[in-house]
Amino acid sequence: MRKLFTGVFAAVLALLPVLAPAEGEPAGKFDYYVLALSWSPNWCELEGDSRGAEQCEARHDYGWTVHGLWPQFHRGWPSYCRTSEAPPSRAMSRSMADIMGSPGLAWHQWKKHGTCTGLSAASYYALTREAYGRVTRPAVFRRLEQAVTLPASLIEEAFLKENAALTQDSLTITCRDGRIQEARICLSKDLQPVPCGRDVIKDCTLKNARFAPVR
Repeated sequence: MRKLFTGVFAAVLALLPVLAPAEGEPAGKFDYYVLALSWSPNWCELEGDSRGAEQCEARHDYGWTVHGLWPQFHRGWPSYCRTSEAPPSRAMSRSMADIMGSPGLAWHQWKKHGTCTGLSAASYYALTREAYGRVTRPAVFRRLEQAVTLPASLIEEAFLKENAALTQDSLTITCRDGRIQEARICLSKDLQPVPCGRDVIKDCTLKNARFAPVR
């Protein structure tokens, strides 16, 4: 019995480095990117309004914003990597607010994910902006005048219709607390759509997810 327990314990330990995120790894070692696009009105309902986030003020008119551009392994992901690159200046992070909602988020994404790319802060921000620009965000969602409930699959279908290069294997829609949360798009290092890993391609299956209108 003891041998059986030892064998099972060893097998579990062997899996842990594969299943868990890796922190403090050398920069530049990863397989592909995930571009995470957040529906800002839903984030504001869940978190932003209670924080008094400037991003949620109607004058900004945010729809799909960049949550992050994340280096990814085929299973798992690196974070907070060792890098000799200098962090972004405040001005550099402020310049990303138009697509990310806030300079604070831009800086956090550099610290957690950008350091793992092997790029400079300026290059990481530029690549994030390029990735965002390559994806057509369906305009139909900006025309909503009031909150609706809809199947999460409808969000995926809209993105696939507007982006011929995307496939169901390279796109996943996530939900949180009954709301559409994000569209996550898997991209190669040169920003071409690629199949997502098994730990990323987990579509939301809600049939009645809340989708708030642009403010």
